[in-house]
Amino acid sequence: MATGDADDHAVEVHLDRLPAERRTASTEPALRVGVTNVSLSVLKNGRAKAMRSTTLTRVGTVLGGRPGDLLS
Repeated sequence: MATGDADDHAVEVHLDRLPAERRTASTEPALRVGVTNVSLSVLKNGRAKAMRSTTLTRVGTVLGGRPGDLLS
């Protein structure tokens, strides 16, 4: 079985794809999602190693999108 490059299977999170008026630097979105501001920042900057689907759903809901809008 051939092994592919690890980047072939990478999932990228794109919080910046949401409308600008829904993005904010405040801690309010993190509180509404139920995660720390640091955790939301880690996700935003592409450093998250794992995330629960329920958390991803809450992020999408709070920021005005769907989970699929955040991933590629």
